[in-house]
Amino acid sequence: MTKLAVVGLGPGGAHDMTVRAIDALEACDLIVGYTTYIELIADQFADKEMLSTPMRKEVDRCHLALQEAAKGRKVAMVCSGDPGIYGMAGLLFELVSEYPGVEIEVIPGVSASNGGAAVLGAPLMHDWCSISLSDLLTPWEKIEARLRAAAEADFSISIYNPSSRKRADYLKRACDILLETKDPETVCGYVRNIGRDGEEARVLTLVELRDTPVDMFTCVFIGNSQTVLIDGHMVTPRGYLQREDSE
Repeated sequence: MTKLAVVGLGPGGAHDMTVRAIDALEACDLIVGYTTYIELIADQFADKEMLSTPMRKEVDRCHLALQEAAKGRKVAMVCSGDPGIYGMAGLLFELVSEYPGVEIEVIPGVSASNGGAAVLGAPLMHDWCSISLSDLLTPWEKIEARLRAAAEADFSISIYNPSSRKRADYLKRACDILLETKDPETVCGYVRNIGRDGEEARVLTLVELRDTPVDMFTCVFIGNSQTVLIDGHMVTPRGYLQREDSE
């Protein structure tokens, strides 16, 4: 049985990789990935053969990795963040039955939610969910329903893929949905280029976020009703101090 490792690079590439991720990449013969992710690690693993495919070629990319693994090669498929969170792990599992003798091994990584939250402070200390605003694979009507449900349940929310050239108003539309039930002054934040050159972060209110331009390299964080601003940091209390006050 040949293993194909699907490896999470973390949000910033080399700086946020786990020891397991580094070990997997050092042990492989071939690294396969989206062009941008390959570029992030090209210098660190310059001795490795690397193959890449562009955006929207995810199925081709996975077949390429599986085909090479089926030949008995030690292959690693790299993903930004964690491979099981909007990454390639699920697609590889869907396709692997076509390649007898290949087994998928998932190497977890720091997700954009984890990495961005650390930059902002501690916005995900209590129950939270993540929602992608990309409607390439999910109908916008379903995204709307998930936003409303998350707001009504008072989850903290991390938002992936908040905007693009073709979806310039999607974050504004999402904020309008959240504002149906959430306080306009809800503490929010965003981080762009998490862990990379040009990292940019800001804490702001939900109503301010509505008119803030963002892009596909940005992760947005929506606080719950308890989220507060502490010395410039976005913090969602877990309730430890509140418990002590009630005792």
